[in-house]
Amino acid sequence: MSDKKLYSLPELPYTYNALEPFISEAQLRLHHDKHHAAYVNGANAILERLEKARQTGTDVDMKATLKELSFQAGGHVLHSLFWQNLAPAAKAGKEPVGALADVLKNEFGSFERFKKEFSAAAASTEGSGWAALAWCGMTGRPLIMQIEKHNVNVYPMFRILMVLDVWEHAYYLDYKNERPKFVEAFWNIVNWDEVNKRLEAIIK
Repeated sequence: MSDKKLYSLPELPYTYNALEPFISEAQLRLHHDKHHAAYVNGANAILERLEKARQTGTDVDMKATLKELSFQAGGHVLHSLFWQNLAPAAKAGKEPVGALADVLKNEFGSFERFKKEFSAAAASTEGSGWAALAWCGMTGRPLIMQIEKHNVNVYPMFRILMVLDVWEHAYYLDYKNERPKFVEAFWNIVNWDEVNKRLEAIIK
């Protein structure tokens, strides 16, 4: 391929055992090194396929190709956000900080109400997907997204502040099929400083 940039797997901002006991080292290694890496490789393979087709003048099934690229690139983007909004329990705060705390209270009435709605969105996502806290620039309000797969039900142009992966590959080694237990464990390792920084970068 040409010298055009490709996607790359980001390193974790902590060690593989740093999120224990809420996410085990084995679970985190599998999730990051295998599943996230597969989305990176999948997206890059499509970019290379498109590049080759353009160079040779070969026809491409654009509908199928772009649908697949949306899935693979979406998986890469969401996982990259996910690793950053996690932190070891000792460093993670129990509740939001700064501007984030204010906007959540203003929108949901309390942090506990936000936590309840977000947890319900995560637990009830159909099949494989994500729960996400996003920012609507048009209304200046935080909203919850329930994303199926990596690319379905995404609100266009909304800036994502925080995500929770509820694909089985994110928790099966630790929690088997008990997704709600994984969702509850998630609240112990949220990097609220990082989530707040994302918000402040948008509303500054």
